[in-house]
Amino acid sequence: MAVVQQNSYGKIVYSDEFLSNLAGLATMDCYGIVGMSSQKAIDGIVELLKGENLNKGVIINTENDAINIALYVIVEYGVSIAAVASNVIDTVKYRVEKITGLNVNRVDVTINGIRV
Repeated sequence: MAVVQQNSYGKIVYSDEFLSNLAGLATMDCYGIVGMSSQKAIDGIVELLKGENLNKGVIINTENDAINIALYVIVEYGVSIAAVASNVIDTVKYRVEKITGLNVNRVDVTINGIRV
């Protein structure tokens, strides 16, 4: 579902695909992230997504003009997972709020794998 932001001059409609791409790009800029992963890990097989498929590792839910973002990522071996997840949460929340002016209510990070 798209998010609509309206003012006296008109309205802006942010599609879920745009918000997913924005969150995916912000996630990939974080240290320790190897890539996004598919949302469903079937039989323990996790697919690494890069490039144009970044939005497949992101779920956007909107409620009352607030955005909830769920991210599915693969982290680099040897990094602190807690520090990387915290950095991803802060970075994604900041960038989405700064670029769109919308309120990000929550960012959930799911680690689906570790790569060397």
